[in-house]
Amino acid sequence: MKTKINKQTIILVAISLILGALIGYLIKPSLNQPTSTSTHQPINPSAHQHINPSAHQHINPSAHQQIWTCSMHPQIRQNEQGDCPICGMDLIPLEDDQNADIDPNAISMSPTAMQLANVSTAFVGKMNPVKQVRLNGKVQADERIVYSQSSHIPGRIEKLLVNFTGEFVNKGQTIAYIYSSELVTAQEELFEAQKIAETQPQLFAAAKEKLKNWKLSEKQIEEILKSGMTKDEFPVVADVAGYVTSKKINLGDYVRKGETIYEIADLSKVWVLFDVYESDISWVKKGDKVKFTVASLPGESFMSSITFLDPVIDPKTRVAKARLEYNNPNGKLKPEMFASGMVQAKLANKSNSIVVPKTAVMWTGKRSVVYVKTNSEQGVNFIMREITLGSSLGDSYLVEAGLMEGEEIAVNGTFSIDAAAQLAGKPSMMSPEGGQVMTGHNHGGTTTESNVSHEGLEEQNKSTTLKPLSIDKQAKEALQPLYKSYLNWKDALTNDDFKEAQKNATNLKSALEKVDMGLFKDEAHMVWMDFQGRLAKSLEHIQHFSDIEQLRKSFQSVSVTMIEMTNSFTPLSSTIYVQHCPMADNNKGADWLSKEKEIRNPYFGSSMLTCGEIIKEIK
Repeated sequence: MKTKINKQTIILVAISLILGALIGYLIKPSLNQPTSTSTHQPINPSAHQHINPSAHQHINPSAHQQIWTCSMHPQIRQNEQGDCPICGMDLIPLEDDQNADIDPNAISMSPTAMQLANVSTAFVGKMNPVKQVRLNGKVQADERIVYSQSSHIPGRIEKLLVNFTGEFVNKGQTIAYIYSSELVTAQEELFEAQKIAETQPQLFAAAKEKLKNWKLSEKQIEEILKSGMTKDEFPVVADVAGYVTSKKINLGDYVRKGETIYEIADLSKVWVLFDVYESDISWVKKGDKVKFTVASLPGESFMSSITFLDPVIDPKTRVAKARLEYNNPNGKLKPEMFASGMVQAKLANKSNSIVVPKTAVMWTGKRSVVYVKTNSEQGVNFIMREITLGSSLGDSYLVEAGLMEGEEIAVNGTFSIDAAAQLAGKPSMMSPEGGQVMTGHNHGGTTTESNVSHEGLEEQNKSTTLKPLSIDKQAKEALQPLYKSYLNWKDALTNDDFKEAQKNATNLKSALEKVDMGLFKDEAHMVWMDFQGRLAKSLEHIQHFSDIEQLRKSFQSVSVTMIEMTNSFTPLSSTIYVQHCPMADNNKGADWLSKEKEIRNPYFGSSMLTCGEIIKEIK
């Protein structure tokens, strides 16, 4: 019994000790508890030092490497450059938000990202600017040594010894024989006058002079007198040496005295006539040296000076002719050969000026911008800067303001940098004030690239209103596929045909990529680059659209640029109409181009096919 009581006592004591220890542990103050009881005591910043550093070890240690993403599908993240697996677009560098100590408007790129995006830079320097003016023209015969070979004897062509154009004749060479009844009569008069020459020498001299007026030589007259017989045929001899460029008569034709029978050109000296565009006339002057080549003589170049510059401009072609004279003893240069030349025009009062490559400049029609490179502890940064351009110098521009000697700028890959800036909401070419970070989603308040508001289009239209510019025939022909695809796209939208509309919009995008920008010269080149960039942006995702309304929105954006381009370049030979629907774009109105006067509305199709009016004719 005693043993049982002892066991119960031990158990109770043990339980009491356990409970006491538990209660004491719960009510015991923490050793790290501050002694102050104030409720406003700030949190000790050092408290964060007790956080286990290993808690952050799940972060990828390569997070500082350049990440590539898609501007339309930002959920795509890759460690290397490539194509978006969703839409196939080129990936662009993702902005690294860790650069808190750099300019907030700068866009950062790692050296690897720059290499993959083909970004290269150069230091801004000064030089004596020389404008390269490219000229196109033809070789022509020197008009001063082109002769009309005429017949000095009236009569019928009995023989032709030169029967085709291009034949070379020497001076004094017999080229034809003529029968002349008048000359036969004159010879008979000469014989009669010879009989009374002793008593009436004046009459004999007059008879001989009459034959000389028909270009018979003294020797020929003496031969006639010596033979005592009249000649039926008389030769026509070449007055000059050269190539027959035109044959005016045929065997048996009757010709009058002084009538042209051949045209003969001396090609030992030729002209090269170059077209000088209206925008280049101020740079080309008499006496300028021109280095030129001809397509038929590859590897050879020629040099001569401008001896004459047309004082007037052709009202149809809007060009003036610059004339070069070239000694051509071997006949290498032949009339109608195509020639390409270059004039190095020095700019007066512009010595030691800042010049940058054209590839470095992004031009919006109103502003010109470059990306200036800076370096920081975090790496390479680029920041957009607006500059003032001077004259175009062929492959470069003169910079009037905005850059200083020694600064480093991007000269290649500027569009990649600009795309990254747009994605990050930083200032860019089309958004100088910056904007929202692009996410590729539209939640009602955000406007996507393909859903451009009418006000934005009007503002864009105003900002790039340009004066009419002259482009050559080759450039106009290069634009024809764009208009063909655009007008077919318009017709498909009026018929509510989604597949055909998307097909022609894609054709327009393909045609745009094939246009050679080198066909557009000087100011027209800069304007074309703006048009090309805006069209490419409007058509960028056209193949991924899934309904006709998206195509109509894109068509609205494309129409704004196409109308501007038509006003600037007038590339069409026939009249085209600018038509307007006041109800399109939520009653804000929208325009389009049509070759027909009849209104067929592409924005509403069959639901309101005839809604609209003609607001302008472009001829």
